[in-house]
Amino acid sequence: MWSGLPPKAEELLMATEWDALQHAYGSAGDTPPYLCQLLDEDPEAQAEALGMLEMSVLHQGSLYSSTPPAALFIAAILAHPRTSAEHESFFPWDDRSRPLRAALLDWLGQLADSAAYGENEYGGDEYDGDGDGDGEDDDEGADEGADEDELEAIRACRSIRPELYDAVEPFLDDPHPDTREAALGTVTLLLKAPDLAERVPRAARRLRSVLAADGTRRERSSAALALGAWGQDTTGLLDDPDPAVRTCAALATGCAHVPRATAVLLEALRNPAEADHWFPDPLPQFDGWLRFTLLKAVLDRVDSFEDLAPAAMALIPLASDHTVDRDWGPLLVKAFPTGHSPDLPLSAAQRELLQAVTANDACWGNIANKLRWLRQAGLPEHRDAIRSLL
Repeated sequence: MWSGLPPKAEELLMATEWDALQHAYGSAGDTPPYLCQLLDEDPEAQAEALGMLEMSVLHQGSLYSSTPPAALFIAAILAHPRTSAEHESFFPWDDRSRPLRAALLDWLGQLADSAAYGENEYGGDEYDGDGDGDGEDDDEGADEGADEDELEAIRACRSIRPELYDAVEPFLDDPHPDTREAALGTVTLLLKAPDLAERVPRAARRLRSVLAADGTRRERSSAALALGAWGQDTTGLLDDPDPAVRTCAALATGCAHVPRATAVLLEALRNPAEADHWFPDPLPQFDGWLRFTLLKAVLDRVDSFEDLAPAAMALIPLASDHTVDRDWGPLLVKAFPTGHSPDLPLSAAQRELLQAVTANDACWGNIANKLRWLRQAGLPEHRDAIRSLL
C-alpha cells in the first residue's frame, strides 16, 4: 500500500495512530488507504479517494483530529508526478476536469479557510469558543458551542499552516493554469493567518510580477484580489487597461475610502451583465454573480442612494425574487435608510427605483424573502400598494 510514496508521506503514515483519531464518521482508521489511493495509477480511483477524504476528514468544512495529518500527507505528495494526472471530480455536481494536484490544492485551501474562521475577531488560538476572551465557553459566538475536540482540531490545523504554505507556494509557477489558480487561491487563504504575515511581502512581489506580465485576465484579476486580501496597496491598479483587473483591485479593503476605487466599482455596475461574464468560469473568490460582490462593496462605501442610483437602475432588470437578498432588497434599504414616511414626498431617485422594481415581474413571485426587505424599508408589502405611492 505504501510503495512509491514520497519518504515524508510514508513516514507520516507510519508515525500517526490513525485508529486513535476521529473524522466525521467515527474512527479515522480507514483513512490511510484513501490517502495512498491518491497516488493510484487510475484517475477514477484518485477521484474516489479525494471524494472520500472530502466527506470524512473535511466534511462540509468541519475539522477533526484526523484533518491535520491528512493535510500534511497531501502537502507531502503534491509534487508527485501522479498528481498531475487529469482528474474528474467524484461528485456529479462538479463537472470540471483538471489535474488532481489542483483539486488537492483546493482541498488545502478549504482547510485553511475553515481553520481561520473567527481568528481575526477572537485572537487565534486564544479563542475560547464563545468570542468573549474569558477562557470560558458560554455556548455562544462563532463556534456555537464547539466542543473541546473541535477547538483542538482548529488549533492543530492552524499550527501546520507554515508547513502547508511551504508546500503550496512552488505551484504558483506551475505550467498548468488550473494548478496555478488553485495554488493562488490556497496561498491567499493561508496568508490571511497572523502567523504567516512575514511571508506576505515575498508573495506580493511574486504576484506583482504576474500583474506586470502579459498574462490572462483571469490570472491578473486573481492576483489583484489576492493582494487586496492581504492588505497590500492596489491603488496602482485602479487605472489598469483591463476593467476586470481594476475592478478586482478596487474591491480591496484598503480601497474602501479611495474615491477612484468606488468610481471603478460603480462603473462596472452600470453594465452588470458584462461584468458577470468577465470570467466564464466564476472565480472562487466570488459567491454567485460578480455583480453581487460589487454591489455589497459599493453599498458599504457610498453615503447615499443617489450616489449609486444609475447602477441600481442597471441592476434591477437582472433582479428577481431569487436574488432579492443580494440586489434589490439591499437597494431598497439604502434608498430608504430610515424607512419610508408617508408624510414625506419621494425623491426622484426613490421614485425611479420603485418604478423599476414594480415594473419587473420577476421580482413579484411567490418567494417571501422580499417581505423582510420591504418591511425594513417601510414600504407596503404588495406591488399595487407600492404603485399607489407613485
